[in-house]
Amino acid sequence: MYDINKVRADFPILSRTVYDRPLVYLDNGATTQKPLCVLDAMREEYLNANANVHRGVHYLSQRATDLHEAARETVRQFINAPKTEEIIFTRGTTESINLVAASFCEAFMAEGDEVIVSVMEHHSNIVPWQLQAAKRGIALKVIPMDDSGKLDMKAYEQLFSERTKIVSVAHVSNTLGTVNPVKEIVRIAHEHGVPVLVDGAQSTPHFAVDVQSIDCDFFAFSGHKIYGPTGIGVLYGKEEWLDRMPPYQGGGEMIESVSFEKTTFEKLPFKFEAGTPDYVATHGLATALNYVSALGMDNIATHERELTDYCMTRLAEIDGMRLFGTTEGKDAVVSFLVGDIHHLDMGTLLDRLGIAVRTGHHCAQPVMDRFGIQGMVRASFGLYNTKEEVDALVAGVKRVSQMF
Repeated sequence: MYDINKVRADFPILSRTVYDRPLVYLDNGATTQKPLCVLDAMREEYLNANANVHRGVHYLSQRATDLHEAARETVRQFINAPKTEEIIFTRGTTESINLVAASFCEAFMAEGDEVIVSVMEHHSNIVPWQLQAAKRGIALKVIPMDDSGKLDMKAYEQLFSERTKIVSVAHVSNTLGTVNPVKEIVRIAHEHGVPVLVDGAQSTPHFAVDVQSIDCDFFAFSGHKIYGPTGIGVLYGKEEWLDRMPPYQGGGEMIESVSFEKTTFEKLPFKFEAGTPDYVATHGLATALNYVSALGMDNIATHERELTDYCMTRLAEIDGMRLFGTTEGKDAVVSFLVGDIHHLDMGTLLDRLGIAVRTGHHCAQPVMDRFGIQGMVRASFGLYNTKEEVDALVAGVKRVSQMF
């Protein structure tokens, strides 16, 4: 295991105070803090290698291009994709899913066709498909879950029909921490000849991901949730699908030639990368991926699951505690309510104690509807969190509970 104190020193923001109390940052599911090496790498590029990529013959442009394409290779290695051509840079998981929804539907779906999603999806994996449903008349089918937050796999198998064209599911629930059996989900879908998109926003920061082992057809994740910069994300797609899908956006970089009579498009991955990419952010993302790789994804997974189990056990001791998401092997997320205390009141009062948690529906309102509530309090862990911070959370929740 890594030295947690040395790791925390890489994140100066963790040593600051909030309302004259030490910051306890437990909102990593929303975004993670950034290590100094990421900030330094981006600053260094802006100072010494800032120029538009792929378009210039001069030194700065060539240097920026080299860093940008090296980042693509880093991403490929990180998720074990077969080819760099299958790695597309986007603004984040949301744009990656929108890209697939728009381009896949245009190429392969017609009125009456179906997409399967799950009840625990983030809005980013619901709304893009609903937009396509409004445009094209496609339908959404929803995999249900039990009270523990486990998907009903038998019900999933029964959702397939001859009109099912794609499955799109979260790897890990952002509200419940459930780690979904994506390999089994993919296997079943492929038996029906149906491709699968996996939303990896909440998995890539927490444990090793191998897209070839999963055998998913598409995989999306965000830089800012894995200690990298905001505004950068990744879409992995199998070449066989990406080649057949039309471009998502038009403009510079994604064209091979343009005339008023006809435009031809660039080869992968550039066909899906219209405009100037955030080439500094891709370098920052690569630096972040190298950082977590050096710590060891297995080490990170072990550390965070110990924190999760410890937090679940400690919070369960509190009178009136209601924990959401109790599946075995859940990861890095603990969501709860206490008695009749409103989630916003709990979150606001914990904040005054220096404890940053998330409150609300977490962009997963169908999950709230499933449990008959309006919102939850969510503590989500990162590689730098400690048991002492869990103890501070538990003490804070107890203190707030005594006020009601």
